[in-house]
Amino acid sequence: MVEGLAVPSIPLYFYNTEKREKEVFRPHSHNLVKMYTCGPTVYHYAHIGNFRTYVFEDLLRRTLRFFGYQVHQVMNLTDVDDKTIKGAIHLEQSLEDYTKPYKNAFFCDIKTLGIEPAENYPAATDYIPQMIDFIQKLIDKGYAYKSKDHSIYFSIEKFPRYGRLSHLKLEELKVGAGDRRIAEDEYDKENVSDFVLWKAYDPTRDGHIFWESPFGKGRPGWHLECSAMAHSLLGESIDIHCGAVDNVFPHHENEIAQSEAFSDKGFVRYWLHSEHLIVNHKKMSKSLGNFYTLRDLLNKGFSGTEVRYMLLHTHYRTQLNFTFEGMEGARSSLQRINDFIRRMQEIATPDAPHSEQAREALQRAIPKFSQALADDLNISVALAALFDLMHEFNSLQDQQALTEGDAAEALYVLQQFNRVIGCFSFETEEPPPLYLQEMLEQREEARKQKNWELADQLRHEILASGYLMEDTPHGPRLKKK
Repeated sequence: MVEGLAVPSIPLYFYNTEKREKEVFRPHSHNLVKMYTCGPTVYHYAHIGNFRTYVFEDLLRRTLRFFGYQVHQVMNLTDVDDKTIKGAIHLEQSLEDYTKPYKNAFFCDIKTLGIEPAENYPAATDYIPQMIDFIQKLIDKGYAYKSKDHSIYFSIEKFPRYGRLSHLKLEELKVGAGDRRIAEDEYDKENVSDFVLWKAYDPTRDGHIFWESPFGKGRPGWHLECSAMAHSLLGESIDIHCGAVDNVFPHHENEIAQSEAFSDKGFVRYWLHSEHLIVNHKKMSKSLGNFYTLRDLLNKGFSGTEVRYMLLHTHYRTQLNFTFEGMEGARSSLQRINDFIRRMQEIATPDAPHSEQAREALQRAIPKFSQALADDLNISVALAALFDLMHEFNSLQDQQALTEGDAAEALYVLQQFNRVIGCFSFETEEPPPLYLQEMLEQREEARKQKNWELADQLRHEILASGYLMEDTPHGPRLKKK
């Protein structure tokens, strides 16, 4: 079998948002990567913009594993924040009853997209005691204080390194004097202020949803939740933290401040962020009618693997413009790959002799694919290596220079590539019914006799039975639609 697939000696380079440059990846542990990824807020079905980020994180996870690392990934489920509380109160439901269908939908969606499961999916509501302890320590160390509204806030002035991830200059963003506290979970960069760690209970706003704490009734702030769960499950320092680019500020900036104030240690070594997904060059929004969940695309006839390929094929730090023409392109690309796999399966015989030309093509493709992934997940170059390999093998097959052993090695390499891509199908098709095979042979005979009327009639009957006719160097074959 072909050698040299993933070269362990290749260093991995990732673009670190904090440093604004690519850096050689060196985890704390020699072989174990601790990774935290911001998961969904379960107040609605996740949209394709969310899944662009989750698929990027899956590509990162798979790439690390491809190069021999073990990965301990934690992805949180935000089931308590402004949005989930508002939704539960509106429907007069408990928080658990309101969020449960969206949690279930999320797990169904990531399975449909072929996203590998993380090692932990902590729900915020399961870690309230740890969050309370986290806040108490920040109070004890002088980083947090209780305000007149009885909420607990983090004082960013007590943390001089605040702003180093987003590269914001606080002195330029402070607007006027007076109260600069922000109690909302989400806000823009113009509102650099002390952020809430514990949100005091308001019966009008919060209804029946609150927890008891030494600070009074209330619930944790959204930013605090991730720090407490990351600390509980991964420890005080982690290797990689991921999310969408709009998480950089304030969410991830606040995570750094409260985590490092808590532990007096560096929180994250490498910050990786994916760019936005837009639709037809416009921001996705319900008001514009261009808002899509995964279910919307499945209902339009696309498969999970087609959606995955569409979300995957553009570099994660490049804005992805979603169009339905692009979805058709993803479908076409996957069809080409899966057709190539079928052709190789038809002739492949393990341990059979192989040709030197095919071996050289494989030895060109393997390092190109691996080196592209090692260069900050350069997926477009990795896919180009795959398509170049397919082109060379198809040419050899057309010249009848491809051996059974060559086909077997090609399948092995594509299976290894698919450990990262996660889109290809290696399931062998059941042979078409005998009567359809006989009709294909009758059609070929009718064409030789120039009986075009009969040939067309047989063609329509074959198509109506759910099969396509494909010309190959070995003659025509039937392929399921």
